[in-house]
Amino acid sequence: MLALIQRVREAKVVVADRTIGEIGPGLLVLVCAERGDTQVQADKLLAKLLKLRIFSDDAGKMNRSVQDVGGGLLVVSQFTLAADTSGGNRPSFTNAAAPEEGRRLYEHFVQQARAAHPVVQTGEFAADMQVHLVNDGPVTIPLAVR
Repeated sequence: MLALIQRVREAKVVVADRTIGEIGPGLLVLVCAERGDTQVQADKLLAKLLKLRIFSDDAGKMNRSVQDVGGGLLVVSQFTLAADTSGGNRPSFTNAAAPEEGRRLYEHFVQQARAAHPVVQTGEFAADMQVHLVNDGPVTIPLAVR
């Protein structure tokens, strides 16, 4: 399973001119299920991102997690993270999970995130979304769990 984590001051997702998910300081989490992924990978990915120390401590060092700082999570499905660009100029998405499997794993990830963390907002699976964010740092980190 893949994710792109962005530390944000604020972020929101808009669908059809309506804000459907919004957080203040925290993490924007773009998530992609790949073929063969299971709930095991989703759970490992969530555990990793909740403990990832990318927020500053009192000394200004990245030493605190989103849980430590009480930040929010905005979780957005993003199948294009599985893009393979090795074969030319048009990306291939054959590594992405099939839509029904991707939805199932995304929904599991969100459910587990809500059980483990107090502030979790989401995008809408397979929707045309506009994601607005103020990246803090900027800090952007790719995660992959196999």
